[in-house]
Amino acid sequence: MARRTAKQKKRALRWAIMVTFWTFLVAFVFALTMRFILHGIQSIIISFLLLLFIIFIGVLFDTIGTAVTAANETPFHSKASKKVYGAQKGIYLVRYADQVANFCNDMIGDISGVVSGVVGAVIIFNLVLARPELSEIYLSIILTAVVAALTVGGKALGKYLAISRPTEVVLLFAQVLTTIEKVSLRKKQNRY
Repeated sequence: MARRTAKQKKRALRWAIMVTFWTFLVAFVFALTMRFILHGIQSIIISFLLLLFIIFIGVLFDTIGTAVTAANETPFHSKASKKVYGAQKGIYLVRYADQVANFCNDMIGDISGVVSGVVGAVIIFNLVLARPELSEIYLSIILTAVVAALTVGGKALGKYLAISRPTEVVLLFAQVLTTIEKVSLRKKQNRY
């Protein structure tokens, strides 16, 4: 039993180091990309739509991460035996629920939260630049409250869905991943 525990600790440590590195890299690239995109966007409406999209991504991945931890592997084995599309990937997602949830909830969810803050700050800056009579302080307070409300409200709804229907949520995500893998594999094969 002690050997297994040591092996699990080593695996957990390796995962923590890897996810820390990838989180830094993804957050850096994502924030840099958003900065360049927002620098080129002059429309406040498009900036707000981008902000809503980033919030949606955070809520979506939080829902997936919660569903994976709430799901049971047994229904996916049953679906896989019936050749249900994506069921094999669903087994994998549920089997590695700790890592999938860490990626979805913490990595993507937290990055989305940070980037939505950056996008909100850029929106406020652009609003005040366009209309100097507006108060930067009040705008930042209002926008922060709106972003927080949409994020927390969306995650509450997502968690309800994820806990009440985890198999369906995981299967849908597994089907999307399976499709992406098939398309990527076809593109690689067509290159050679």
